[in-house]
Amino acid sequence: MSYFGTIYAEDIPHRAKAVYMYLKDRANRSGTCWPGINTIAKDLHLSRSTVKRALGDLTMRGFIKKEPCYRENGSNSSNLYLVENIR
Repeated sequence: MSYFGTIYAEDIPHRAKAVYMYLKDRANRSGTCWPGINTIAKDLHLSRSTVKRALGDLTMRGFIKKEPCYRENGSNSSNLYLVENIR
């Protein structure tokens, strides 16, 4: 089986497939990673809004789980993403 599982056969937009592969590639052994939206957008040459839509697609379909993270002063930090293995 390929590194990315069956993401190629899933009926989701290509933006979501690209973002899933990006997150999967950057995830540690437990499947977590925390890149910022700006970083994802820059690395994939996508707009911030496209990345946000892709993350929404992936979250809604259960391919990733998103957990907000905060700094000690209470301000927002990059989200923590748990990349689920695709069946």
